[in-house]
Amino acid sequence: MNTHQTEIKVRYGETDQMGVVYHGNYAQYLEIGRLEWLEAIGIYYKEMEANKVMLPVVSMTLKFIKSAIYGDILTVSTTLLKRPTVSIEFAYEIHNSSGELLTTAYTKLAFVNMKSNFPMRCPQYILDELQI
Repeated sequence: MNTHQTEIKVRYGETDQMGVVYHGNYAQYLEIGRLEWLEAIGIYYKEMEANKVMLPVVSMTLKFIKSAIYGDILTVSTTLLKRPTVSIEFAYEIHNSSGELLTTAYTKLAFVNMKSNFPMRCPQYILDELQI
């Protein structure tokens, strides 16, 4: 479907004493990929919040295949899985600079109205940008 790729260089502070990326940092890599995917279609999170829309993560699954290490240049491929409704779902693949698949992941986020704090349908201006 709609895929965007983002490069991220692994920083020293994201690793343990063996130079391996700490597993908790992968959530940040997914967020970076997701935000850049949105920006690539012209949607900016700051504007969403100004329109009283937020997107909290409600589900996240990661499968670790091989370790990312200090200094790696990671490519995060972020793919929209289907047309959003009250939620939006993404699949991810993270590869190192050698092209090795390191991690696969999935996230589901809910559209939430910041005024009411209740779920809401995906705003039309986002659907208009998706072209799906």
